[in-house]
Amino acid sequence: MNKTYNAYLLINSLSVFRGILSRSVIKSYLRLLKSSVKPPEEFLSAYGEFYSLLAERGVTEKLSYYITQAALFDENCFSLAAAAGKADKLPKNVTAAVSHDCEAIASLCKLSCDDIINEYQYLSEIGELAPALPRWKQGESVSAFNIERVKLSELSDFYKQNGCGMFARYKAFIWRDGDIRPVVHPDKIELSSFIGYQSQRDKVIENTLAFLEGKTCNNCLLYGDMGTGKSSTVKAIGNAFRQKGLRIVEMPKERLSDFPILVDKIAALPMKFIIFIDDLSFQRQDKSYTSLKAVLEGGLAARPDNALIYATSNRRHLVKESWQGRDTDDIHRRDNMQETLSLSDRFGLSVCFGNPDKKEYLEIVFALAEKAKIKLSPDELSVRAESFALGRGGRSPRCAKQFIESLLV
Repeated sequence: MNKTYNAYLLINSLSVFRGILSRSVIKSYLRLLKSSVKPPEEFLSAYGEFYSLLAERGVTEKLSYYITQAALFDENCFSLAAAAGKADKLPKNVTAAVSHDCEAIASLCKLSCDDIINEYQYLSEIGELAPALPRWKQGESVSAFNIERVKLSELSDFYKQNGCGMFARYKAFIWRDGDIRPVVHPDKIELSSFIGYQSQRDKVIENTLAFLEGKTCNNCLLYGDMGTGKSSTVKAIGNAFRQKGLRIVEMPKERLSDFPILVDKIAALPMKFIIFIDDLSFQRQDKSYTSLKAVLEGGLAARPDNALIYATSNRRHLVKESWQGRDTDDIHRRDNMQETLSLSDRFGLSVCFGNPDKKEYLEIVFALAEKAKIKLSPDELSVRAESFALGRGGRSPRCAKQFIESLLV
């Protein structure tokens, strides 16, 4: 049996990593390998289709990388166990199946286009067409999947550090259409890029680290003035602790009633999740208000141990209040007020991000100006920064950033 058909049979025998067979490139590749014993028109059609797909995906020079990456991002019993640090608890026959699958995947990566053409059963019938067929290159495999000598320990280490499935490939997600969807181009902001508000940020970081280490931690409310870095802090924390198994799922406020569905999808996963609710506030009669209360405490669909809720808001008590509300004709007025305040109290950690005073604002401006290499005297920079803030309705880190960007135009 030649290498081409042997690779075809081996890949069809995948068990644990069988999920990669649904990938379009690999499906097309298998069709090509199968056609190695078919008439010329079928073989040439499969060859052209496969090369077209490689060109479309931009992998004509790195097919091995594509195949091994597909294997690394496959979610299966081995990758889930390894991500949870329990790969050594799997039965020996499952571990043997993983080894077999890895060998099969390696054989596919080692197969070259020249092998396929030269071993084609009716090569003589395609004559001068054979040398004219476009060639692809295998290239290097993903470092964690060494096709020369696959080591399950290295694969296990990869999953333990990076998670599995789509949670290995992506680090940020959003709840949309009743499912978790990856954010392909997330905000790349880093903790080192922030200036000021260090004490507030340290509280959130400390809480997050406690969560990742399995210690006592709390749902967190970041509240305060606009443009002070509340949402950016949550995004930066997600970026900073990705290698520790942290993922962020943003949940729109209007979809809070879907929380039990989200819980079901992440509860059994080995990664840790921050469920991020941005710009949270409610009208008094908002139905999602009671949904969030149940989520935070007391509901049947409680948050799982591998999830925390981080919310940002411009309001300390989250619910829009008015004097009319305070003068309600509710007989038990105090109970009415307690109902209004009870939601924010269910966040174990509340961190205030207030607008900076003039000194703090200018410190941020000077630091940003130094990074941007803006050559203005401190006095001129101060006067222009204050004037810019006045035109924007007040000082804030966002205002300082916009001011520096205006100088770079």
